[in-house]
Amino acid sequence: MRLRRKPHIDEKLQNFADFVTRGAILTITKDPTRELYVELGTGKGDFITQIAERNPQINFIGLEVEATCVLAAARKVREKNLSNVRLIVFDVENIAEIFSEHEVDRLYINFCDPWPKKRHAKRRLTHARFLELYRKILKRDGEIYFKTDNRGLFDFSLEQFAIAGLEVRDITNDLHANEPSENIRTEYENKFSAAGVPINFCVVKFANG
Repeated sequence: MRLRRKPHIDEKLQNFADFVTRGAILTITKDPTRELYVELGTGKGDFITQIAERNPQINFIGLEVEATCVLAAARKVREKNLSNVRLIVFDVENIAEIFSEHEVDRLYINFCDPWPKKRHAKRRLTHARFLELYRKILKRDGEIYFKTDNRGLFDFSLEQFAIAGLEVRDITNDLHANEPSENIRTEYENKFSAAGVPINFCVVKFANG
């Protein structure tokens, strides 16, 4: 569901122009000595700010189509004084336009829209057509870390990964049953877990680049 656009959102985002942009990559991606991790659908920024704080040696970019969410995430980045995060107001549909070939080390897809109707399957971020876009921008042996509360989407995604010839590991339908210490919970993850909904998780490797 789209959030209601708040008045003067663009003006407010200008207060964070040193690390927030619309449809353009900032200079963080040009440092060849650092790995680059990208979150697709950053939401209000709980995940990306936590993981960036834990890993100051890695650069992070968050893509989020909703400017209101980006503003909330930007405030968290500023509050934590994170120099290794950039946020972009952007639609993942066009991801190949802003990243160079084999530029990204890892993608995170956390609780994306499941698009439950069959006719909308191609909009799911784990559909084969998106996987081919990711293949272009991920480095050889690059990975996707995928989490969702939606079992139907998870099973669909595993099928799509197989069709694309991708290697999948660490598959679980209940991540919190034996939660890894390195797991970082998103806003939605905490909500679903509190309601007793199990979390599905896997790691997908693009072994052939």
